[in-house]
Amino acid sequence: MKVSFVSSQAISKALQYQTQRMSSELTKSQKEVQTLRVADVGLALGARAGVSASLHREVSRLNGLMDTNQLAASRLDSTQVALRDMTSLADGFLSALTTASANVGDNRIIEDQAKAVLSTMTAILNTNLNGEYLFAGINTDVKPFNDFLDPNSLNRLEFETALGALPNPATASDVTDFLNTIDSHFNGADWVNWSKATDNEITSRITLTENAKTSVSGNIKGIKELAKAAATVAMLTQKPIDGEAREILLEQALSSVGIAVTDFSRQQGYVGVTQQRIERANERMSMQIDLFEKSIHDLEGIDPYEASSRVTGLMTQIEISYSLTARMQQMSLLKYLS
Repeated sequence: MKVSFVSSQAISKALQYQTQRMSSELTKSQKEVQTLRVADVGLALGARAGVSASLHREVSRLNGLMDTNQLAASRLDSTQVALRDMTSLADGFLSALTTASANVGDNRIIEDQAKAVLSTMTAILNTNLNGEYLFAGINTDVKPFNDFLDPNSLNRLEFETALGALPNPATASDVTDFLNTIDSHFNGADWVNWSKATDNEITSRITLTENAKTSVSGNIKGIKELAKAAATVAMLTQKPIDGEAREILLEQALSSVGIAVTDFSRQQGYVGVTQQRIERANERMSMQIDLFEKSIHDLEGIDPYEASSRVTGLMTQIEISYSLTARMQQMSLLKYLS
């Protein structure tokens, strides 16, 4: 019979190799316990790994859309608040104009009211959210509305130039002609001196197949009409005009503010519809994500109890292996002979 010899070094090396293999397996198992999914998807699923990758990609896309929708929803919430403030502002001005048209109070009261409207609407229209101007259209980094009360602003200078041609004192006919002329400053090409906003509003993709307008431009009809009413009243009430001319001025202002109130209400309705669309889109995408994640779990999921047991077993085996390795390293011929 042939006797084979096995050295203690060979046994020690085998134990070290076994310990390294179990340590690698332990790391893999611990990762599975933490993530509750297989550590190596490609190895575990084989040909079905492509299905898993596609599902993960769809979940990532939907989560990205929901994050974008959150930003759009915040913008719309702030826009809705601003439109409500503009409506309230216009309603207050409408009441003041109605009182003034009944010859109650002097011109200074309605003049101050008109200036207050101009100041407040400028502040509202230049509202900034997260570094973006709400009413700037797609030019979100540009302050959209010029301050008419600033003597050096382009809209103020242009208005005063036109006002300089008005006779002093001005009759009803003069005021009518002036109002017809000045209308182009608000409803024509000269509006650029008032607003740097674009007519194009922000369009956002709210689902994989749906788009929606998620901003309101500072160039909408209501803003132009409210600005026209406030500017003409603020400036013309400082001029010497007769009673009939004053009546025409206030009548025109009342008409413009009425149009503004109607348009603001309509814009609030549009914004509200878009808010509902985003909310419902998020609900649908959340349901889709849940379905995709369930499918992913069916493909990649593991039994947490089995994984925990495997981790416990591997740790026990590694401890035993370390103990045996330490004992093997202590073995020597000198100790045996002694």
